[in-house]
Amino acid sequence: MTPDTRTDEVWILGATGRIGRAVASRLAARGIDPVLVGRDRERLREAAAALGRDGEPRTVQADTAQRIAARISEERPKVVVNTIGDYAATAAPIARACMPGGHYVDLAADLAAVPRLLGLHQDATAAGSTLVTGAGFGVLATEAVVVKLCEGRPAPREVRVDALASVAMEAGVVGAAFAATSVDVLTTGGRRYRDGRLVRTRLDAGPLTHTLPDGQTARSAGLPSGELLAARRASGAPSVNATSALAPTAPAVRAALPVLGALLSVPGLRRLAVSRMAGMRMKAAPMPRRHSWGHAVITWPDGTSREGWLRAGDGMDYTADVATEAAVRLARGEGRPGAYTPAAAFGPDLATAAGGDLILD
Repeated sequence: MTPDTRTDEVWILGATGRIGRAVASRLAARGIDPVLVGRDRERLREAAAALGRDGEPRTVQADTAQRIAARISEERPKVVVNTIGDYAATAAPIARACMPGGHYVDLAADLAAVPRLLGLHQDATAAGSTLVTGAGFGVLATEAVVVKLCEGRPAPREVRVDALASVAMEAGVVGAAFAATSVDVLTTGGRRYRDGRLVRTRLDAGPLTHTLPDGQTARSAGLPSGELLAARRASGAPSVNATSALAPTAPAVRAALPVLGALLSVPGLRRLAVSRMAGMRMKAAPMPRRHSWGHAVITWPDGTSREGWLRAGDGMDYTADVATEAAVRLARGEGRPGAYTPAAAFGPDLATAAGGDLILD
C-alpha cells in the first residue's frame, strides 16, 4: 500500500472574499491554522494579518481553478474548502485534485453545480475521499428539516421546502462568485419534481407569503436550487418543490425573466453579464428580518402532514458556520467516502452544531 503523504492542512479557496475570510477566522478560533488561497497577493497578506495569529498563516497565490487544482495535487492538503463560486465549472476539477484521500467542501446551491459534484460519488468512494456540496444556509437549513420530519416514516407523497435567508449586505462589489451563480439561475429556468421526474416550470412559479414563527413575514417563489435536489434525495418523495426568498416577486421583474434567461443563455452574453454584475457596487444594508429560516412541509399518502423550521441568524454568517463545521469534522476524520449534501454526509445535527435551532410541529 502506498503510504499516505497527505498533509494536515486545511485550505480556504477564495480566502479574501466575505465567506472565505469568515471561514478562515472561525477555523483559527478552533485551533486550525488555515492556508489562505486567492488571486491577489496583497489581499492575501491583509487577510492573513487580520486573523491576528502568532505568525501569519501560509498563503498560496493562484488565479484559476486549473492552477489551484494543480497546487492541490502537488501539496496534498487534507481538506479543501471552495468558496470561489462558479461551482459548475470549478467544483469538479478541484474535487478531483483532492483525490485520493483528501476531502472537499463547497457552498454550491444551484442545479448546475450540485448534481455534477454528487456525480463523483463512485470515484470519491473508491478514492477514500469525502466530497460535500451545498455546505451553506439554503441547502442545509431545508435538508435538515426534511430529514428530521421524515425520520422513522415511509417516503412522503409531497415535499415543499422554502429557503428564506436574511442577509446584511457589506459595502463593496458584487463579486464573480455571486454574479456567476445569479446568471446561472436565470439561464437554468424553473424546475421541480413531479411523479419522480425533474420537470420545467416558470422560474418564479408559485409566489408565497410566509408568516414566520417570530411573527415577521417573508416572500418567496420558485427557484432552481440545490435545496430541491437535497430535499428529493432526503425524502424520496415523487413530488418536490422549492422556493427561495432570493427569487424575484415584483410583477415587472417576473414578466421580464423568460426573455432575460433566453438572452443570457448565449455564452458571450453570459460572460458579459457576469463581468458587469461582478463589478457592480453594493451599499451596506442591515438584515431585512431578524432571522433566516429554512422551512419544509411534508405530506404523506394518507394525508398526514408535518411542518418544520430551522432558525438561524444572518444567512451568510450561517453559511460560514456550516462550512467551518464541515471542514472541522473532515479534518478530524469523521467523513465517510463519497459525495454528499451536508445532512447526508453528517446528519441533521450538523445544522444545529452550526448554530441553527430546529422547530418541529
